[in-house]
Amino acid sequence: MNQSLTLAFLIAAGFGLVIQNTLMVRITQNASTILIAMLLNSLVGIVLFVSILWIKHGAGGFHELAASVKWWTLIPGLLGSFFVFASISGYQYVGAATTIAMLVASQLIGGLVMDVMRSQGIPWRALVGPVCGAVMLVAGAWLVARRQF
Repeated sequence: MNQSLTLAFLIAAGFGLVIQNTLMVRITQNASTILIAMLLNSLVGIVLFVSILWIKHGAGGFHELAASVKWWTLIPGLLGSFFVFASISGYQYVGAATTIAMLVASQLIGGLVMDVMRSQGIPWRALVGPVCGAVMLVAGAWLVARRQF
């Protein structure tokens, strides 16, 4: 996949996330608990991925899946579920723009920290641009979060 297609997918995923969370808030409002929306979301994903695994790899795919399970391989699912919970709660209680601003700003900071930790001796001068960008994004997130409608 080339870089342009990847960026297009990321843009589409961003718009898709807004639609997904808006619909999940609606599900939550019609149910007794946020867990209903989260379970519906997870069930659709499980059915989709089980079907694709079966079609592409047959029973061997499930043997590989079982062999791949270790305690730490469950952490991404927990973090993903927490992300979905926080997103739905954010859309419901502080609105879409504030939720997105906070998520993007925190992801950027986390991503910068991860990149610096994984790099081999990155010069401080190379961090000036990314850090300035992160500061501006955090300031923008703060401005969005403090808005009054």
